[in-house]
Amino acid sequence: MIQIVIADDHHLVRQCIVSLLDQVEDIEVVGEAADGHETLKLTRRKKPDIVVVDIAMPLLNGIETVRRIREMTADTCVIILSMYSDEDLVRQAFRNGAKGYLLKSSFAEELLIAIRSASKGEIYISPSIAQPVLSEYLHSEPTTEAMIIRERLSPCEREILQLVVEGHTNQDVAQILSVSVKTVERHRASLMKKLEVRSLPDLIRIALKYRLVFPDE
Repeated sequence: MIQIVIADDHHLVRQCIVSLLDQVEDIEVVGEAADGHETLKLTRRKKPDIVVVDIAMPLLNGIETVRRIREMTADTCVIILSMYSDEDLVRQAFRNGAKGYLLKSSFAEELLIAIRSASKGEIYISPSIAQPVLSEYLHSEPTTEAMIIRERLSPCEREILQLVVEGHTNQDVAQILSVSVKTVERHRASLMKKLEVRSLPDLIRIALKYRLVFPDE
């Protein structure tokens, strides 16, 4: 039996996926999550074989969630299910340990193929985005400006940036991450310096421009 956790901040999307998978005999949905932090907690507690995760989730986006799950355990595979088809995001997902990348416009059968592929340790990518991504990779994996900027930030800085863009205050962020307000302030100052901005609007603009965070879909 393949045990799966579904992570998406839209309840209706989760319901549709669960309804689909409930009809498959050898697949069991063992949990649902609406944000990145909840996904990590469920993964730690349920130890599923596969997590199907959206990219645009609150608190911790899908790319960061993939990375944290891979750091947490090598036994759980992650499949990205997203509306974003950007080649840069696909590369980021796989660089951080994803085993699959599907578009939300995919047919239901494609999700089942991706799940079975991941359960066997294989990588799956939607045919609609596979060709351009693989073509560029085979010729030489490009290092985009967005990737350079993203890798300049620490995991903690990226997580705080996500929360700041979502509108959380320093006090909110400190409470969510269980750290001191001074720690949050220090990381925010580091973010401003690394991204070469002086105001919160500019910080948000850069974060959205280079897809360091993802707005709600």
